[in-house]
Amino acid sequence: MTANRMTPTAIHSHSFHRRTAVILAIAAASSLALAGCTTANPGSSSSGGSGGSKVVTIYGPDTGTEATELNASWASWAKDNGITIKYTGDASFTTNIATKIQGSDLPSIGMFPQPGLLSAAIASGKVSAVNAATEASVKKNFSADWQGYVTSNGKMYATPLDANVKGYVWYSPADFTKWGITVPTTYDELLKDSATIQSKTGKPAWCAGFSSAAASGWPGADFLAELVLSEAGPTVYDNWVKGTAKFTDPGIDTAFTQLGKIYTNPKMVNAGFGNVASINSTKFGDVATKLADGSCALTNQATFLEASFSTTKTKAGTTPKVGPNGDIWAFPLPSVTAGKTAVVGGGDFAAAFDNNAATQKVMAYLSSAAWANSLITVKDASFISANKGVDASKEADPLLQSAIKTLQDPNTTFRFSADDAMPSVVENAFWKGMVDWVNGTSQAAVEKQIQASRANN
Repeated sequence: MTANRMTPTAIHSHSFHRRTAVILAIAAASSLALAGCTTANPGSSSSGGSGGSKVVTIYGPDTGTEATELNASWASWAKDNGITIKYTGDASFTTNIATKIQGSDLPSIGMFPQPGLLSAAIASGKVSAVNAATEASVKKNFSADWQGYVTSNGKMYATPLDANVKGYVWYSPADFTKWGITVPTTYDELLKDSATIQSKTGKPAWCAGFSSAAASGWPGADFLAELVLSEAGPTVYDNWVKGTAKFTDPGIDTAFTQLGKIYTNPKMVNAGFGNVASINSTKFGDVATKLADGSCALTNQATFLEASFSTTKTKAGTTPKVGPNGDIWAFPLPSVTAGKTAVVGGGDFAAAFDNNAATQKVMAYLSSAAWANSLITVKDASFISANKGVDASKEADPLLQSAIKTLQDPNTTFRFSADDAMPSVVENAFWKGMVDWVNGTSQAAVEKQIQASRANN
C-alpha cells in the first residue's frame, strides 16, 4: 500500500459521506422540485452581477481533509488569474442547497454529489447554462456518458468534477499463479475461475459482507447494478433507474440469477466467515482481513477497500502490499462481452448560479485537464477524475491509477449506482431485499417485494 493514501478511517468516512449524501440528495431533490416554477437566477451570489467581481464562492458537500484538498487543487491557478475562490463545505449540503435555491441565497457555484439533485436544481431555473468555453472543454474531456449527466433539453448546465469507481474484484496475484488462473476477461470466465479455486482449495472462493447499519445490503445492490449494466446494457439500466423497467423484468432477473451463482451458492460463499446467511452479519469492510490472510480468494468491493488492508496481516504476519505484484490486487468486474467494461460508481458536478465573468472562468477551469491533473496530485488526496486529459501516471497509487485508466477507456460504459439514483423508498427496499435474499427469501419474492416499493414512486 502506498504511503501517501488516506487512512482507513478517512476513506471509510469518505465512502459513508458519499452514500449518505446521495440518500439525502434524493430527499432534497423533492424539495428542489418545488422551486421549479421560478424565474431565472437574478444573480444574487457574492461574485456579483455583470461587473465581473474577482470573488467566486463555491459551496459543496466536502468538509475537513477533502475541503483542504479541493482548496489546494485550485489555489495556484486562482492566484495566477487574480481570482479569490471561497469554498464552503457543508455536510448537510444536499438538504441545505434546496433552501438556498428556494430563497435565492446562492453561491457562485454549487458542487452536486448526485445527478438527480443537479437535475432538480436545473429544473428550478436558477442554474446558468455553461458558456461556450466550458461546453467545448466538457465535450473534449468527458465521455458521452458523463456529458449526459450535465445536459438537459439539449443545453449543458454543469461540468463533471471528480469520480469514484466501484465493482473491483480483489484477489491475490500469487494465489492466482499457484492455481494456474489468469485475470478473467468475461463474467463466465470469472465463474469458471471461482469453481477452479473451490475445487483446488476445498472451500468457497468468495467472501462478502452486507452489514452497514441502516444501509445494510448496499454491497449486494451495487454488485447487482454492475451486472445489470453489463448484462442488460445501458438502456435497460437507465430504464430500471427511472422505474420503467421493473425488478421483475427479464434483464434484471437474469442479472439477479448471475449474482446468485455466487451470493446464494454455499459452495461459493462465505469463505472465512460461515454460510451464505453470514454475509449479513459480516461488516462490508471486514472482508479485507480474510483476503489478506488467505482465507478468502475473491471479493467484490469499491476502490476504498484498499485502506482496510493497512490494518490487516498476511498469513506470514506482515502488512499486505497492494499492487499488481503485491500481496493483494484488484481488477474491474469483467463484463459479459470480452473487451467491454461496465463501471458503476459516482462523482460530483459543478454548476454555476450566475454568468459573472470570474464565475464562468472558474467553471471552465474546473472542466479542464489542468484542474483534474492538479486535483489528483494534491498530496495525500484520494480524488480521481474521469477527465480524458488526466495523466494517470501522475497518480501515485497504483489502484487509483488503474481506476483512472478504466474511466478513460473508450470501451468503458459508466453509470451512477442504480440504488443511489432511485427514490429513497425504493433504495431502502432494494437494500432490505438483498438482505432478505441471502437470508433465504426466494429471488422471485425479493424482486416483487422491491418492485412493490415503486408503486407510488
